[in-house]
Amino acid sequence: MLAAGSKAAPGTGSDGSGYKLAESLGHSVIEPLPALVQLKCRETWYKQFAGVRTEASVTLYSDGKAVASDRGELQFTDYGISGIPVFQISRFAARALRDGKKVTARLDLLPVMEKQELFQFLTKRVKRLGYRPGEEFLNGVLNKKLHQVLLKESGIPAGRRTREITEKQLGVLTDRIKGLETTVTAVNPFEQAQICCGGVDTREVNPCTMESKLVSQLFLAGEILDVDGICGGYNLQWAWSSGILAGRNAGRGPI
Repeated sequence: MLAAGSKAAPGTGSDGSGYKLAESLGHSVIEPLPALVQLKCRETWYKQFAGVRTEASVTLYSDGKAVASDRGELQFTDYGISGIPVFQISRFAARALRDGKKVTARLDLLPVMEKQELFQFLTKRVKRLGYRPGEEFLNGVLNKKLHQVLLKESGIPAGRRTREITEKQLGVLTDRIKGLETTVTAVNPFEQAQICCGGVDTREVNPCTMESKLVSQLFLAGEILDVDGICGGYNLQWAWSSGILAGRNAGRGPI
């Protein structure tokens, strides 16, 4: 039985040595990369709202092409983005960055509203709150730390009165709220990753028995194989299910 785990969370003992064992027996190993992990981003404004959590939709782009998207509680860190929706798409970021592609993420910070609906909402807000300072324009809509950056990115001076915000600036602000773009520079290392993407090529394993197609009576199970899922217990279920299947067939002995 070969069920040595991956390289994720090496503090638990999963140091990747199982991959070397598999390779020594003739198996191919698809390069393991961190998955279900945080993303590091280039922009400097993250330090201003580190620790902020907000409902958001996150879409990942590889060389300008959308490759993954998820929605949930987004968490900002001083170096980038975290939270469940980020974890869900992180495997695609790891692969794209490994391949030398440009990786960006687009953050929709008000996914409950369509773009035109948000623009109309902000337009009405200008009329109703025209007497208030511009820096208070988004009070009660988004976290204060967030809207300070969004206003600045939209070219709206902090000292301006709300009634002085132009329609053009409202359009830019709407675009920023519905699609704040950030450049992903790296995924966090294996130490922070919950799992890996990559591992022993599943084409070399019988899916009905988990027995190696290359070495008789060698059974593989769990995360050492190139199988990874999203958050929600799927990776644990794979470990249990593949382990039971491999154990039962290994216990039968040669047929």
